[in-house]
Amino acid sequence: MDIPLNVQVHCADGLCGHSTEVVLDPKTDEITYLVVRERHLPNTERLVPISLVRDTTPHLILLDCSKEKLAQMEPFVALEVQRAQIPHYVGYLGVPVSVPETNWVARKHKAIPQGELGVRRDARIEAIDGYVGHLDEFLVEPETEHVTHLVMREGHLWGEKDVMIPVSEIDRIEEEVIHLKLDKQSVGTLPAIPVRRR
Repeated sequence: MDIPLNVQVHCADGLCGHSTEVVLDPKTDEITYLVVRERHLPNTERLVPISLVRDTTPHLILLDCSKEKLAQMEPFVALEVQRAQIPHYVGYLGVPVSVPETNWVARKHKAIPQGELGVRRDARIEAIDGYVGHLDEFLVEPETEHVTHLVMREGHLWGEKDVMIPVSEIDRIEEEVIHLKLDKQSVGTLPAIPVRRR
């Protein structure tokens, strides 16, 4: 089963949004959540347990829940309001002076379970000796929900292809960058498949 990112997501009762990110446990290579941005305003992103993914195609993800159930799932981006000291500048004899002022500040943060991380489509993929492409999707073993391969989009307008990289060749994953154990030449020898979508 592949987990495509930035594709339409359908609940049991119709189109509900699109996939934006996955949350995975880097220690076990297990995808734990799919992040779905709801179709209607305010376009809230929701954490959907991967167990609710019923089926996928390169262009679509089907969920085993209703739109109403999706709307009750935990938001992926949480808003936290905190008191903070913010410098306020005033003039004193023509010289600006910073005076601390306490205000309420709203901060957004991703509700990612501790020890896990979120990965978006187009995260950079770096070989040992430099950049090789961008993340397109993950291939997952349905029974275990473990990632077996990541699919990397590489190339240019005339030679674009998808390259399947075994998870065993991943050194570490960060939110914006996936680091491989391979060099560029080794990546070039991996199995490639034609790009299936735009």
